[in-house]
Amino acid sequence: MNLELSGEQTAARQLAADFVDREIVPHAARWDRDESVDRSIVARLGELGFLGLTIPEQYGGSAGDHLTYCLVLEELGRGDSAVRGIVSVSLGLVAKSIHHFGTEEQKQTWLTRLVAGEALGCFALTEPGTGSDAAQLRTRAVREGSDWVLSGTKMFITNGTWADVALVFARSGGEGHRGITAFLVPTDSPGFTAREVHGKLGLRGQATAELVLDGVRVPDSARLHAEGKGFGVAMAALAKGRMSVAAGCVGLAQACLDAAVGYATQREQFGKPIAAHQLVQELLADIALDVDAARLLVWRVADLVDRGEEFAVASSKAKLFASEAAVRAADRAVQVFGGYGYIDEFPVGKYLRDAKVMTLYEGTSQIQKLLIGRALTGVAAF
Repeated sequence: MNLELSGEQTAARQLAADFVDREIVPHAARWDRDESVDRSIVARLGELGFLGLTIPEQYGGSAGDHLTYCLVLEELGRGDSAVRGIVSVSLGLVAKSIHHFGTEEQKQTWLTRLVAGEALGCFALTEPGTGSDAAQLRTRAVREGSDWVLSGTKMFITNGTWADVALVFARSGGEGHRGITAFLVPTDSPGFTAREVHGKLGLRGQATAELVLDGVRVPDSARLHAEGKGFGVAMAALAKGRMSVAAGCVGLAQACLDAAVGYATQREQFGKPIAAHQLVQELLADIALDVDAARLLVWRVADLVDRGEEFAVASSKAKLFASEAAVRAADRAVQVFGGYGYIDEFPVGKYLRDAKVMTLYEGTSQIQKLLIGRALTGVAAF
């Protein structure tokens, strides 16, 4: 076992760290208040190759392994989870699905644009009535000659109002997961509308949307993978997507640690820095422990993916632990800051709000426990 990073991995991590410190950290609080990240960040992410990580160079990608991908996602999560989400969804869920399941025509049409930052993708799975129970989604896809007509509503879709293409999952057959098919739907299609969701607890800068498909017509060439295989596409994407979320959570927890240590060594109470008080050091030590443990779980998933081994359960473990660890880290950081942690002059309150959603999307903490339990026992407990 060798945990030393390669020269290429170290360079990618430093490139991401410099980008985050220069172009994200100074603006994160304002983006949170305005409920909108500056959209020009997408082009910069594309220019630096962050939207093409692990995608082959023949499609304009920047290649690289999945550990490099996680290192970059960690740094983006350290800067602003809203920006990390842009990459996790457009690259991690959409572009990688096209690369794995798409036709050559689909790759040439969408993949090259997505990795360059010339287009964004969104992952349209969740619906108002189906979150954890995605196999029961109600959006319909009806075959009409050589076309498909899609109708339904999707909810809480990251990048929803910014996306140029939506990876839409719709019911083309009977009930259950075998009746679901995936489609690549241009968001400028007639009948496709997106409404941004405001008033979120966290990730306020992220473009989260409700999507309505009212008789949206797409050709059969827009179908991603075989008819009735859409649920498999979704689950394959989410297995890797959980690794992305976990990596971002490591960065968020690291940001909590950095902020808490910085404040504790400067703030004085009872005639000495609060870092000299035992219970404050306990808070800092607990955060540091969670950061290291979460990071190692993420690195293990990346290693399994790169070696072509089974990784889904390890990904669930990493996502479960890292997301809950991020919440703990943010809560403890607020405690270190005391009253100042409760106002947005300091970043730790935002970290706490952003961290909570990590335990909810791409499979709640409870769903991850069920997946892990099923792997251990061979018994489905849904």
